[in-house]
Amino acid sequence: MPSCKRIFAASLLLIGLGYGLHILFTPSQPLRFDQQVYIWQRVWTAEHNEALKRSRPLFSTLRILGMQFHPQEGIRHFTVNTSLIKQDGRPVWLVARLDGQLTRFNNQQVIQHIQQTLREWQKAGVTLAGVEIDYDAPTAKLPEYMTLLSALHQTLPANIKLSVTALPTWLKSPHLARLLRIADSSVLQVHNVLSPEKGLLDASLAQRWVKQYARQTTHPFFIALPAYGSALTSDNRVESEAPLYVAEEMRELSVSPQTIADFIQYLEQQPPRGLQGLVWFRLPLAGDRRAWSLTTLEAVIQHQPLTPRWSLIIAQHADEQLFDLAIKNNGEIDAPLPKQIILPNADCLFADGASHYQVQSGPSSLNFVRGSARQLRAGESSPLGWARCNQRLQGEFNVTP
Repeated sequence: MPSCKRIFAASLLLIGLGYGLHILFTPSQPLRFDQQVYIWQRVWTAEHNEALKRSRPLFSTLRILGMQFHPQEGIRHFTVNTSLIKQDGRPVWLVARLDGQLTRFNNQQVIQHIQQTLREWQKAGVTLAGVEIDYDAPTAKLPEYMTLLSALHQTLPANIKLSVTALPTWLKSPHLARLLRIADSSVLQVHNVLSPEKGLLDASLAQRWVKQYARQTTHPFFIALPAYGSALTSDNRVESEAPLYVAEEMRELSVSPQTIADFIQYLEQQPPRGLQGLVWFRLPLAGDRRAWSLTTLEAVIQHQPLTPRWSLIIAQHADEQLFDLAIKNNGEIDAPLPKQIILPNADCLFADGASHYQVQSGPSSLNFVRGSARQLRAGESSPLGWARCNQRLQGEFNVTP
């Protein structure tokens, strides 16, 4: 009879073989990244309280704009609600923005202001993780920028890390790898405006940039992703924070949630070496009409379906032939207003569009055509126009996205 030792050894062999086959034939699960968020508003309001509460399940870390160095405006310290941040308890990165228009800056002055804010936030009980420098430096200025980073890093205590925001335009610089070695980590910004047609993110370009960047850095890095819209002014300036009514004559730029979701799926299936997570720009507030709603952001992060659902709202006046019409977003995500909405069986005498729509009426239909683009948040509605009709309008309608 075989000895107990042989039986035990054979059992171990079979277990090991079975485990190996299980690993071999079980589909690998895609990587899920750490999710962080920028808080970029210059003015803190009561809306931050609700936004922070609702965002807790989504984001592990907050990256908060605390100061800006600007050639015209000078040095601005933003009044952050540190008591609210202390209560929130999540790790915080202090972000110091150096405007890209700066032709020169005083390293010692920059460091002193950063140190001052660090002391104030620490005294207020904020859980500080590090300092992030956000400088859209021209590639030619990277050597000068490296001098600042080296000097700043030497002044930081061991528990306060240094990060930098990196631009794709730096990828061709011979100084980039050395710059990234100075910082403990970095954030690659892949959203920008190359053309109005491409919007805020060209996914194929972003994939290429991430691959190139991963070869340049030996330290952990994150990718900054857009969760907002911008506008292109007549003189080609990009405006991301002005209220919509200020930018009515501007050309709206955005990125669809599906485009971002597809890009994240690509990263999860083919994770670049060193990529630790994603940083979203920016924390959605209820009154921030250019930012995605938190429900949209959550749907993208949680890999939920991103299909919009539309309903038609018909309100009849006391004059039974007069109707007001609106389109409502009944889905879970923000979505661009449909390009065209047709009511196929509408016997109407007169009609006119409202807000973002114009009317092109046929003999037995109402056709509302979008004149200007706008994102409609989940659960909200937008006017289409009015119509005077011979009979009550029915709810049947067709949508062209």
